[in-house]
Amino acid sequence: MELFDHPEHDGHEAVTFACDRASGLRAIIAVHDRTAGPACGGVRMWAYANEAEALTDVLRLSRGMTLKNVMAGLALGGGKAVILGDARTAKSPGLLRAFGRAVDGLGGRYIAAEDVGMSPADMAVMAEETPHVAGRGEAEGGSGDPSPLTALGVFEGIRAAARHATGSDDLADCRIAVQGLGHVGLGLCERLHDAGAALVVADLDRPRLAQAQVRFQAMVVAPHRIHTVGADIFAPCALGGVLNADSIPALDARIVAGSANNQLATAEDGARLADRGILYAPDYVINAGGIINVAAELGGRYDRAAVEVKVRAIADTLTEIFQAAGDGDTAAVADRIALQRLAALRRPMDAVPAG
Repeated sequence: MELFDHPEHDGHEAVTFACDRASGLRAIIAVHDRTAGPACGGVRMWAYANEAEALTDVLRLSRGMTLKNVMAGLALGGGKAVILGDARTAKSPGLLRAFGRAVDGLGGRYIAAEDVGMSPADMAVMAEETPHVAGRGEAEGGSGDPSPLTALGVFEGIRAAARHATGSDDLADCRIAVQGLGHVGLGLCERLHDAGAALVVADLDRPRLAQAQVRFQAMVVAPHRIHTVGADIFAPCALGGVLNADSIPALDARIVAGSANNQLATAEDGARLADRGILYAPDYVINAGGIINVAAELGGRYDRAAVEVKVRAIADTLTEIFQAAGDGDTAAVADRIALQRLAALRRPMDAVPAG
């Protein structure tokens, strides 16, 4: 398994493979860039098909965290971790503590936070082995589940996209297709429903679908059809790669704005959306609510009201991107702005004389 020639390797500072025989831990921690501060990003536990798939995911996700954190104005660099295994069956306190020891061995270069397959309770177990953990429950001194704040940011981002595309951020009577009903997806659906939107949903979990039908009067469709149902807005809130050369021609929505990471399968897919006249809200900008919350927790005195103000400002950042892009590729514009901000942070560091 090659690393330095891997197509997703982007000058990552460090990639660490962690293994613990006793607990069965197999994990990869990727530190992409620490220009803005210590690398911070979620820990994802997933039943990857193989190690190569896990490596690709963690390399892409960690780079995305660098861009996400700098666009959100946080004093954090980009990092991510993946644990190979089914979180429903393979997770154990021993595995979580072993992972905590692996994080601790990095000496603060990486701060672990919650992601797919993890909960505040899991983060508290990791914290038994390392102080470099965020996203613990309130009883353990943390800020609790960040998902509601991610959902808030996506909701405000959807309103910003609608305002840019149509001149109005009123979502009443809008038809919105939501792919994925995890903590963020359900929280987003609740806000969209309260705003008067008509919802179409898809998920592999039948109880969640039933919940959405009852709570939001949502229409349920098969996961492979959700992007084709005909909606004003398509909100991908599951895993990545949903926007690709096959799905984009079939996409029946004017706007794409959702919480999933790495929604574009390739860099070319942003241009494909623009060519079809579909407004895309870059994923690492619109879904930054969770990491904004984590940064506030790490800052010491946690102020939920101040966090919400900063999360709502995601709409302003998206508007800046939309205006700069015009009818062009919003993903490419977001990347350009993020890399310019990162370069500006590097210049003062580079100017310091050696010795």
